[in-house]
Amino acid sequence: MNGAGDAVAMDAEYLGKTVAPAVGRGLPRVFAVANQKGGVGKTTTTVNLGAALADLGHRVLVVDLDPQGNATTGLGIDARNFDASVYDVLLHDVALEDCIEPTTIKNLFVAPATIDLAGAEIELVPAFSRELRLRRAIDAIRDDFAYVLIDCPPSLGLITVNGLAAAGEVLVPIQCEYYALEGLGQLLRNVELVRSNLNTELVVTTIVLTMYDARTNLAEQVVSEVRQHFGPAVCQTIIPRSVRISEAPSFGEPVTVHDPSSRGAIAYRSLAKEVASASA
Repeated sequence: MNGAGDAVAMDAEYLGKTVAPAVGRGLPRVFAVANQKGGVGKTTTTVNLGAALADLGHRVLVVDLDPQGNATTGLGIDARNFDASVYDVLLHDVALEDCIEPTTIKNLFVAPATIDLAGAEIELVPAFSRELRLRRAIDAIRDDFAYVLIDCPPSLGLITVNGLAAAGEVLVPIQCEYYALEGLGQLLRNVELVRSNLNTELVVTTIVLTMYDARTNLAEQVVSEVRQHFGPAVCQTIIPRSVRISEAPSFGEPVTVHDPSSRGAIAYRSLAKEVASASA
């Protein structure tokens, strides 16, 4: 399949260092949800996995690092109703706990984003210890949550580097469509660069297949190819393409609340159980 070349154009030792299945991971767990391709279900997975983990009784924090703020609005948080955001944490040394907002879902909290983050890439350039600002902020509240999910923007700039440097694990959503693996090799190389220079614990543990359409042969080919290349790091749960998943953000709620009995809600609850089962 086209697009796979750069994802696997690296030796087995390189892949072995960067990608490993999540087995016996101790709590708390901090995930950077990353993929430099847009439209792969990154924010959707962050919001819905976070909600499903909260439903299991875990305290969950979603950190919205995307200037579009879709994880923030997708959890029903109005940008006009809070004083501090992740931008203030990164640029003005505001404590992360001072910008955390509760959602309508028990155990689920969000550190919101605003459009101000769009300028943070440039503003961070001259900043002292610019790559580790989010890591220090998360370290201060790490023990207050079982899971922290960092929704990274679809780019590989300083904001995403902050997300990768702050995390212990990377969760990569991959859509079951043509060119699914396009750009993934570059993402893995960047994970390895962060691992080598900023965060020796970082590893890709969780690959989630999204937007699966059982009516197409292509979707099944993508699933087969991703499992072949990345083995047990690929979750067994596959997220289907679903109207309910797509429309839930416009109501400011995850699909598990919007339509709890839908295929999408069932899939994300299954994914949450799979992720939680890997926690020691």
